[in-house]
Amino acid sequence: MASNLLNVEKQLVFYGAYHTNKVNIRIHMLCVPYFDMLNWATVQAAVYLGYFFLLLPTGALLYTPQMIASLLSATVVARDFKNVQYAFVLHVASWLAQFYGHGVHEHRAPALLDNLIGAVVLAPFFVHLELLFEFGYFSTLYKAMKNDIGVEVAKIRRANAAAKRSN
Repeated sequence: MASNLLNVEKQLVFYGAYHTNKVNIRIHMLCVPYFDMLNWATVQAAVYLGYFFLLLPTGALLYTPQMIASLLSATVVARDFKNVQYAFVLHVASWLAQFYGHGVHEHRAPALLDNLIGAVVLAPFFVHLELLFEFGYFSTLYKAMKNDIGVEVAKIRRANAAAKRSN
């Protein structure tokens, strides 16, 4: 069987032998995509949470209920194509709002232009921690982070100023 692992015809024949009834095939055509969505969303949530736990276990533990709620919400939304369309519009609007925030208010390109994976994975946790910081959680981390951010932003501004002068 291992020699047939990459033989598409053999694989389809094997799977097809278990799915010959038209009704069963239609059921699978409707249901399997939802499993794929749920499985991908579950895998993504597990990877994100695993990474967050490596970064800051207590923060990740506090984020877990939100991640579970997001995962369950995505599963419910995915059941109705009209909801998926609304979710897509909201998704696009959210991206546009974030680009607006960076361009108009930060005057800086978003982090995803420098590190797409890091920015996309870290963004939900960063936002979660910002909320916790507002409630006084992890105050030592918050102060250290703000100081380091100040140093980093100053470096970036100096580099940008030097680049403008050289042009």
